[in-house]
Amino acid sequence: MRKQLEIAIVGAGIGGLTAAILFADRGHKTVIFDQFDRPQPVGSGLVIQPIGQAVLDAVGAGDAARNRGNQIQRMLGHEADHGRKVLNVRYDKTHGGNFGLGIHRASLFQALFDQVKTRDIALHTKSTVTHARSGKITLDSGETQGPFDLIVDSAGAHSPLSPLTDRPLPYGAIWGTVDWPETNLPMSQLSQCYRRADRMIGVLPIGTLPGDATPKAAIFWSMPREKHAQWREDGLEAWKAEAITLWPAFAPFAAQVTTPDQMTMARYAHGTMRRPWSSGLVHIGDAAHRASPQLGQGANMALLDALALARALDVAKGDAALALYAKARRWHVMTYQAMSAAFTPQYQSDSQWLPVLRDRMLYPLSQVPPGPSILTSIVCGTMLPPLRGLGKV
Repeated sequence: MRKQLEIAIVGAGIGGLTAAILFADRGHKTVIFDQFDRPQPVGSGLVIQPIGQAVLDAVGAGDAARNRGNQIQRMLGHEADHGRKVLNVRYDKTHGGNFGLGIHRASLFQALFDQVKTRDIALHTKSTVTHARSGKITLDSGETQGPFDLIVDSAGAHSPLSPLTDRPLPYGAIWGTVDWPETNLPMSQLSQCYRRADRMIGVLPIGTLPGDATPKAAIFWSMPREKHAQWREDGLEAWKAEAITLWPAFAPFAAQVTTPDQMTMARYAHGTMRRPWSSGLVHIGDAAHRASPQLGQGANMALLDALALARALDVAKGDAALALYAKARRWHVMTYQAMSAAFTPQYQSDSQWLPVLRDRMLYPLSQVPPGPSILTSIVCGTMLPPLRGLGKV
């Protein structure tokens, strides 16, 4: 019979909530600590890839997420000056079974949190964890909690528990959420427009928000990480004029942005922990590995980490289970981190020659078999087994 463990989860994000459900379903006593007054998502839209949707199904949140989200069948990007396609990925060209799920973080959070509330999972809000040692956690109030058999760090990129040293990427993006307007852009695709690699505009259909039946879009605009203050100083009208000149179809989306505060700056970094655990402490999601969102795998990775960790605890004990979790995820994480590092400068950089390579060589090659099927496996998250040695998702 499996031993019941006492597990503390730091951070009520996508990975943390998923892990809590998986642990509770296995009979472990689970408690979540989160810094907010009440659990809440941070950010705008994202894409849950097919393999991530399988994890959502495993915790009972898949149907709710799909009901709120929007099916994405294609990713299409074009170059602004000449209108040439430079990105064209279909999820399932043969029989249409796979799709990405465009969804707002609030809707994804709600789907997972509703499942948490149906389990015997304790939740401590207003609890900022500052340290973890010897099975105990310390809050910013000085209070300690524990001991726990395992502490799971899912506190994200700024986790105080993670020793990960990352490399800031030169470009980030501003993100916002607007209503889906009257437009010729299809609601079944992520649409993007590029000028070389120093401008990228995107529109992602993300379905509806909790309590609001109006279809939404996540919009984003790439910019150097240190230029956000300058963007605000230049004013919205200057930004809108530039964006619409580059991509006229963006006009009805941009028109809904009436204050700079509607757009939030996201700064990206790249880094991976070689060993995402120490005795009694394990890191998942952005606390363990960080990359740009260029391949749309961030949420997928957190979901897969949670499932791998739960399954590792099924078949091993203590530190052996943590080592098994790390081994199961290592090659999948490293491969996608490497691809993200390779692809990102082609779309977000000051390079003059990388966009030419992208448009004139890499894109044409990607459209010749087996290129399309390879691209599909990359975006679906199935290029490598994601849970090596721990079964299928």
